[in-house]
Amino acid sequence: MQQTIYHQFTERKKAGKKSFAVLIDPDKVDANSISQLVQLGLEAKVDYFFVGGSLVISSHLDECIQQIKSSCDIPVVLFPGSPSQVSRYADALLYLSLISGRNPELLIGQHVISAPFVKKSGLEIMPTGYMVIDGGAPTTVSYISNATPIPADKNEIAMCTAMAGEMLGMKLIYMDAGSGAKRPITEQMIEKVAKYIDIPLIVGGGITEPEKAYLNCKAGADVIVVGNAIEKDLSLIKEISDAVHSVATVNAD
Repeated sequence: MQQTIYHQFTERKKAGKKSFAVLIDPDKVDANSISQLVQLGLEAKVDYFFVGGSLVISSHLDECIQQIKSSCDIPVVLFPGSPSQVSRYADALLYLSLISGRNPELLIGQHVISAPFVKKSGLEIMPTGYMVIDGGAPTTVSYISNATPIPADKNEIAMCTAMAGEMLGMKLIYMDAGSGAKRPITEQMIEKVAKYIDIPLIVGGGITEPEKAYLNCKAGADVIVVGNAIEKDLSLIKEISDAVHSVATVNAD
């Protein structure tokens, strides 16, 4: 099985280079807005497009990804909210196991059902320990998962959860405060988790300004994911991308 995208993640982490991913929800875009996002992404040197959402009630996931792929060479990574959100046109799939919750369906149950289809897709599969952190507001992922988020101030719980995920064989840890979170994950929690794991750390949810993205990277995040804020203000793509990529420059000095 190919490991192209994951190799990129690990090599960039080793080199101290931070990555920026724009999250695209297929339910919230059309052909025109996708074209605009791709163009802005190219200009801003975005590293990845993550595609997915908690529901994805529309039926144009394939078309969305095909349009992105036909317009640029930025890798497309699926960030699925359910096993049905799989498209063979993407480059890789975050195979999410909700390790912060205790719902067996999202730890392994849905994976058993989706495994044959995922295997057949030919996608690069990246086992990902998914951790939902309390962002101060009910989120779709919390409702759908029927799982209580990790409290925002319980850094040790987040640290131990991430460590367990890595030791169980997860290749990535994804800490998410959820779309539209009132407060993003703290730098203290990110720093605590990053210090005790060796695999790449993805952070998203509630990041609405470049400074927060910058501070998250300084704290130890390897990949910053922003979706909801960009839907409201497209100019943030370049501003956040510049902030994320500046951290590597600072670290190199």
